[in-house]
Amino acid sequence: MSMSALVFPVGLDRYAAAAANVREVVSGPLITKLPTAPAPLLGVFNLRGEVVPLFDTAALLGLGRVGDTAVGDDAIVIVITTAAGPAGLIVSAIPKVALLGEPIGTTDLRCTLGAFAVDDGIAVLVDLESLLDTGAIGVTAVDNTASVSP
Repeated sequence: MSMSALVFPVGLDRYAAAAANVREVVSGPLITKLPTAPAPLLGVFNLRGEVVPLFDTAALLGLGRVGDTAVGDDAIVIVITTAAGPAGLIVSAIPKVALLGEPIGTTDLRCTLGAFAVDDGIAVLVDLESLLDTGAIGVTAVDNTASVSP
């Protein structure tokens, strides 16, 4: 059984998200920082009138931070669909679509579902729901029902 996924780099490693959970990929969103937000929440951005929270994917995975250089005009953001609404995950470079077959191994990294062979390497499949568990990242509620005029 194979699954369509979006494969994206975070630092030097590659991760994957089920394509069914990916809404779109955007580049260079104008990010509004939130001074009192927990560390993994980089801020919010306006996506055609929707306020979308932007998360540091590396921080959520327990891998440090993407750094301020990734949060700029050339930032690449994967917008995913969650139960609370859309959420953005900042990644290190442009993602690509791939088919994931059977897992080739397990991983000890939090919020992951296994390692998969992809092209000439390995990608680790991320469990997006557990990755964005609001209790685990220090957010009491993610409310992105507000609208913003473009």
